[in-house]
Amino acid sequence: MGGVAMSATNVLFDAPGPRARRASLIGSVVSLAAIAAGAAWIIWILAAPRVSGGITLPGMFDASRWDILTDPQVWGFIGTGVAATLQAAAVAAAGAVALGVVLSLLRSSRLPWVRIPTAILLEFFRGMPVLLMMLFILLVASTGAFWAVVLALIVYNGTLIGEALRAGLAALPRGQREAALSLGMREFQSKLLVEFPQAFRQMLPIIVAQLVVLLKDTSLGYIVGYNEIIRSNMNNLASFFGNRYLFTLFVVTLVIYLTINLLLSWLARWLSWRTASGSGTVAAGADPGTADPTSAIRLVQAASTAHQPGTGTHL
Repeated sequence: MGGVAMSATNVLFDAPGPRARRASLIGSVVSLAAIAAGAAWIIWILAAPRVSGGITLPGMFDASRWDILTDPQVWGFIGTGVAATLQAAAVAAAGAVALGVVLSLLRSSRLPWVRIPTAILLEFFRGMPVLLMMLFILLVASTGAFWAVVLALIVYNGTLIGEALRAGLAALPRGQREAALSLGMREFQSKLLVEFPQAFRQMLPIIVAQLVVLLKDTSLGYIVGYNEIIRSNMNNLASFFGNRYLFTLFVVTLVIYLTINLLLSWLARWLSWRTASGSGTVAAGADPGTADPTSAIRLVQAASTAHQPGTGTHL
């Protein structure tokens, strides 16, 4: 108004005044000081020697509690646990994505005798705890610890991924399906060749985030006897070396999990950024076929035109 352009930040809220900025600064300083004090108190408690059974034990940061990390055999045992965790997570991730694709197609079917039973199965498996599913598979099917972990993770995470993909299909504009059907495609062909690739691309960050949860859920294999990271480090190694090194093994296990999960979270954010900026790749000079959601329709149309008699074109 009055020829003065309003900034986007002033539309939703007023700019803070000097008193509000000063109060925000004081609150930030107090919060940081409280966090630093809490961290210092935890470090002091862990570093202090403690008496147990009349014997004074060194603090958690004493060098005598970390000397096992210089043993290559210890790292080899830890690496075996990491490999077992990644193996179970990789197999379960591939199976969960494949199952999610199938369930999303069945759940979005127009046939009631297909859609309704699929919805009931989805709700049933989504409501069942993963650990209970692992125990059921282990006790009933006698598959062994590895497949009990993998199959339970496939079923549970596959249902969640399937629901995410179904939501992606439902969120697509109806014009995509109508354009495909107008070219002579059947409904299943339209969903599989035109709609589903777009929905999968849009839901990819959510799928990757769910795979991060899947990786963390492999730790439940500890209960069913699978030698993943926690069982390998916190149970087997701690039993062999004694409770003296329990905190050391806990820290190593925590660092391994954080490293793997942070890498996967970074991948999820990168994919989210890529999918969010995908609409502008054509203007930036990228391949138009990768950014145009109707490219599959144009390819089918060109193929059908090439096979029409009298066109003089043969593929």
